[in-house]
Amino acid sequence: MTTSLSTDDWSHTHVFDEGNPLAERNTKWAVALTALMMVAEIAGGWAFNSMALLADGWHMSSHALALGLSVLAYAAARRYARDARFAFGTWKIEVLGGYTSAILLVMVAGLMLYQSIERLISPTPIHYDQAIAIAMVGLLVNLACAWLLKGNHGHDHHHAHHDHGGHEHHHHDLNQRAAYLHVVADAATSVLAILALIGGKFWGADWLDPVMGIAGAALVGIWALGLLRDSARVLLDAEMDAPVVAEIREVIATGRVPAEIRDLHVWRVGKGKYACILSLETVSDATAEHFKQQLRVHEELVHITVEVNAAPVLSA
Repeated sequence: MTTSLSTDDWSHTHVFDEGNPLAERNTKWAVALTALMMVAEIAGGWAFNSMALLADGWHMSSHALALGLSVLAYAAARRYARDARFAFGTWKIEVLGGYTSAILLVMVAGLMLYQSIERLISPTPIHYDQAIAIAMVGLLVNLACAWLLKGNHGHDHHHAHHDHGGHEHHHHDLNQRAAYLHVVADAATSVLAILALIGGKFWGADWLDPVMGIAGAALVGIWALGLLRDSARVLLDAEMDAPVVAEIREVIATGRVPAEIRDLHVWRVGKGKYACILSLETVSDATAEHFKQQLRVHEELVHITVEVNAAPVLSA
């Protein structure tokens, strides 16, 4: 005989993530600041012949697009939050926004690398004073945007009874993390551009400008690949190595009622929130409700479905 039980009846909500209104509002401000500085840096890079400054400007243009994409992802997730077509809510729209932003970062890194190598092979004169001034303003704008987006970026929810180190990573807003990485990457490339321009102005090291562009491209590429990996894992439900999976197995293995896990599926449905489907085999008459109560100790499990099957009786 088989019995099964979900955490609630069919009328319960599937909205497992409350959204991030503060991050959405701050991202809108970051979009405006980034777009203004983008125009100034691209124009200055062309006018004063600075590859590092121009690369930073194009880099910032992609950030303006990516930040705008983050805002749209927040808005779409909020708008369709109650749409019944989304089986487990709309949180993954935000994750998809983060993934797309990471792809844009990879493309920008490639463009920066290409342009920097081209300028290294064929150097041209640079107007250092003007380029340094624009790069300094760009850095200030980047730092202001980073401050805006840092607010909730590092805010994680922990539960004292199972605060394992591996959990912290899963509580991030990946859409906000993508926006934050864009402006931090921009700030880093601005710093590299300033160092290169100062080196060229005072020590005649013209080669520093394109070399710093290459270093910036490598840095952006590394950050982008990390974000791609993390967001792709969520989108593909490739998180059966998450700490919560081991915790589920431990609960069943150490419970008062002997049971064997025959099938287990766990996937993320919000920031630090998971759904699971668990199929058990037991010789006892314990119900699905019994095992569900055991699993409730882990608050990150917000949607649990348990199936209990009677173990086959061996003949004498």
